Amino acid sequence: MMKKELDEIRKGLENGGIVPYLGPGVLELVPNCPVPNSPEVLVERLVAKVSVPHKIRRNLTAAAQFIENFKHRKTLTTIMEEAFRQNVAPGALHRYLADLSNEPLLIVDAWYDNAMQHALESRIDWGQVQGVSQSEHFGTWAHYYRPDGMQADDFEADTWGTVLYKPLGSISPERNFLVSDSDFVEVLTEIDIQTPIPEVVKTLRSERNFLFLGCRFRNQLERTFARQIMKRSSSLHWAVLPGELTRNEERFLEEQNIRRLDVPLQEFVDSLIAVKLAA
Repeated sequence: MMKKELDEIRKGLENGGIVPYLGPGVLELVPNCPVPNSPEVLVERLVAKVSVPHKIRRNLTAAAQFIENFKHRKTLTTIMEEAFRQNVAPGALHRYLADLSNEPLLIVDAWYDNAMQHALESRIDWGQVQGVSQSEHFGTWAHYYRPDGMQADDFEADTWGTVLYKPLGSISPERNFLVSDSDFVEVLTEIDIQTPIPEVVKTLRSERNFLFLGCRFRNQLERTFARQIMKRSSSLHWAVLPGELTRNEERFLEEQNIRRLDVPLQEFVDSLIAVKLAA
């Protein structure tokens, strides 16, 4: 990775011009992470609790839908809570992002753990926005939370120095999970016209670049969420994506003008922190 590009990314993060978009893969950098760090690991947790048809045992959203249909939504929520109830100690990347002081800052965290929340907890100038399931909160697309976990009104988000956006929900401060087929059908029906995207996110993404970390774009759901969340932002983005890409990933990167950084995520984070320390 070229130092010039790394410097550009670091400066963009530190002046608020780049929006970090975290996927489940960032948990691979957390030692002894106690919660699932990929959809594949999570679906294994689900099917270990409830028997599902063999053909969907590796499909997270379909397995979750089967559990919701035949064992009730409460059962699915309970299994998700058990999978993510343990606190996750922030990794070096989480701490680096929490230390960014330029305002306003948007951080997108597309997984269910609470590591990024814990990294921010020593501050008081931030808040969290979580996507919520229509099956549990019909007519509402997001909930807003203050640093102390108390629910807030949406207009308060305009005053936060850092907005942590959890589009799939999170284990805390309340159990909000978008995980089943029906959860996503509801969102995807409206997402093209941006209804589920919170207004504060629409404002903060404007004219900004995105940096995808720990993300893959192998299925339509992953690509659609990324595409719609960064809609009407800048025309240039980056993604740390080591190893072989699928054809769909290659097309998505080209379509969205996302520059691929073919380096291990740990190496990228180490370099990012080293550059900061040397600056």
